[in-house]
Amino acid sequence: MTGLGNNAAPVIIKRKKVIKGGGHHGGAWKVAYADFVTAMMAFFLLMWLLNATTEKQRKGLSDYFNPTIPINRVSGGGDGALGGDTLFSEDTKVRNGSGGTSNNNGSSSGSAEDTLSEEHEAEQLKAVQEALFDRGGESRTMETLLKHVITRVTDEGLVIEIFDVEGVPLFAEDSDTPAAVTVALADLLVEVLNLTANKVAVNGHVRTYPVTLADNPAWDLSAARAQKMRELLEMAGLTGARLNRIGGFADRKPAVADAAAIRNNRIEIILLRADR
Repeated sequence: MTGLGNNAAPVIIKRKKVIKGGGHHGGAWKVAYADFVTAMMAFFLLMWLLNATTEKQRKGLSDYFNPTIPINRVSGGGDGALGGDTLFSEDTKVRNGSGGTSNNNGSSSGSAEDTLSEEHEAEQLKAVQEALFDRGGESRTMETLLKHVITRVTDEGLVIEIFDVEGVPLFAEDSDTPAAVTVALADLLVEVLNLTANKVAVNGHVRTYPVTLADNPAWDLSAARAQKMRELLEMAGLTGARLNRIGGFADRKPAVADAAAIRNNRIEIILLRADR
């Protein structure tokens, strides 16, 4: 019995140490710290930009990040956030706080004058815009007319867009014969356009016609309606010399996703900026 017991294989028992609780609590603090560092970096970048750019460049930056349509013609469009300039224009050093200038002698007076002129013009465009919609409170008729009108400010100027609404078109179907509402709108528009002396442009747009049509009227019709609106504006009292250009854009620039919608039948009267 003793010999058999000595030949038996030994039994080895392994014990695993299991740690419960305590220890590492996750990396949430790292995320919070990263957010803090990012915020501080953005803050110091903002402070540097405020010191390194001119007023005109700051307006460009503001327009770039602004989701609404800017009043100022300096925009963050295709020319970049700084309107085509860099922070190092004309080798002006950032540390002096002057940024790029509009001339080579380091003077910023020209830039300041340009800014003042732009601000004055922006105020004029805004005044025309407000005067137009203030008419809406005068009567129910005016409110009905203004249902056909929207405005927006672009780099080109103040765009006053008049358009068809369901059941009340601006022109007879597929023609340039103006409806009574269009004549009334022309009278209303001239009242506010005459608040300034800026030049005026008129653009015509129409909806998309079926491709099966042998003779698509879109181009001729949009141009004819723009010409008719020009005539109505002149008859209402707009000086002919202020008309800068007339254009027909067919269905190439739809206002809504559905290119065949009547909302695309519209006329744009643009109060142009002085440099346009």
